Amino acid sequence: MPALSSPAAPKAPVPPSAISPTNRTDGVLNLDGLRALRPAEVPFPHLVMTGFIAPAVAVTARHDFPDSPHGGLVPAPSRAVLERGGLDGFTRLLAALTAPETTQAFAETFNLDLDPNALMVTVRSRCVPKDGRIHTDSVTKRLTALLYLNEEWNAPGGRLRLLRSADDMEDMLAEVLPLDGTLVAFRRTDNSFHGHKPHDGVRRYIMLNWMVDAGTARRETLRHGVTAGLKRLALGGAFSKGEM
Repeated sequence: MPALSSPAAPKAPVPPSAISPTNRTDGVLNLDGLRALRPAEVPFPHLVMTGFIAPAVAVTARHDFPDSPHGGLVPAPSRAVLERGGLDGFTRLLAALTAPETTQAFAETFNLDLDPNALMVTVRSRCVPKDGRIHTDSVTKRLTALLYLNEEWNAPGGRLRLLRSADDMEDMLAEVLPLDGTLVAFRRTDNSFHGHKPHDGVRRYIMLNWMVDAGTARRETLRHGVTAGLKRLALGGAFSKGEM
């Protein structure tokens, strides 16, 4: 099955002023394009979209993306922190992703009643070989969206596969190259199996999880924060540029 891809991002940086303010999504996210899609329903509701963000937005977001040497998920700054201003390319993208308008667009696309206060956002900059095992998300998650930020991808591993079964990585619905601006979204079901072949190295993405309620989102965000902190201590307490 051919891999999905998106156009290569330009190498020249663009000024932060090209990205919209913290309370807006226009110029950052292609929400109209998202709303125009109809998720495939079998065997679980899912969609793949290239160009969810403009190439210029991807360049600045990737430039400012936090690098965690330990791998693993790291909680993104909260909406309250983002609203204080002083945003770079990465946090401006986060502000757009966490805007209520974005939650509404995903709710309309998947025909779900989603609460923006129940949105958990985590980021990851690196993959380790043990990652990617076939799984379904926990029952506390209702909808998952992954936005990739990698300028190119030549490695055979690290390509997300949406799968028909829990025990066959080759029985796939789609294989997705984790390139700039590529969005994968799917409803959590008992058979929403996904995974990827092993990869060791940089693999940037932002993950949006709409949880069953706001309290669960807060608890899970805290849990990810504690886990990230313990991993940092195990590596001597050093976070790379911008890690939260």
